[in-house]
Amino acid sequence: MSRKLTRCKECGERISKSAKRCPHCGARQGGGIGKIIGTVILVFLILGLIGAIFGGDGDEPTRVNRDPADSTVSADSEDSAEPADSGDSAPASNPEPAGEPQQTTFGVGEAVSLNDIVVTLVDVSESNGKDFFKPQDGEVFIVCEFEIENNSDNEVNISSMLSFNTYVDDYSTNIDLSAVSSSDKSQLDGSIAAGKKMNGIVGYAVDAGWSEIEIHFTPNFWTGKEIIFTASK
Repeated sequence: MSRKLTRCKECGERISKSAKRCPHCGARQGGGIGKIIGTVILVFLILGLIGAIFGGDGDEPTRVNRDPADSTVSADSEDSAEPADSGDSAPASNPEPAGEPQQTTFGVGEAVSLNDIVVTLVDVSESNGKDFFKPQDGEVFIVCEFEIENNSDNEVNISSMLSFNTYVDDYSTNIDLSAVSSSDKSQLDGSIAAGKKMNGIVGYAVDAGWSEIEIHFTPNFWTGKEIIFTASK
């Protein structure tokens, strides 16, 4: 058989290797772009399954106790105060005692650990903007400051657009660049090396009569698990 010829996968007749369809039976030849896309999707599904099995280690978001000296939240934040029996002897980043109901949402000043990433919603503030960065009539900016500590062995990538899903009064709300620009703090984007920290903000333009903000933070794409923070006006 000539090197320029091959056999049709459907009818077995000899055809040109460059033929997209068999001239004898009309069957399409080769995998085509559809096969390539299917292979790529399959690879991602396999990687996602591996990540779900081995990446998360079954961890759930857990509030951690910190020494007062480690806290970046002012001492008059009553919502974040720990019970007296937690004591000063508890080490920094000490998980909640076993047997307590699993906490699913967290507030301002609470440090939360998930897969060795400790996240704290440091502050939630309302702003009318400054200079050229101002909200539209009837709106205000909500600026949320976070502290993220990478206690894992691997670098962690943080994206203000992809790592955060936010709802204001149950409505999905996107990052507003003007709200971010109205603050002196940096936007939460970049990489955190193992053992290092990041501090920054995410900002939103919302109706001035807003009541509650709910922020879902995902530290690891593969596990799909998230930390939920809430704050009220």
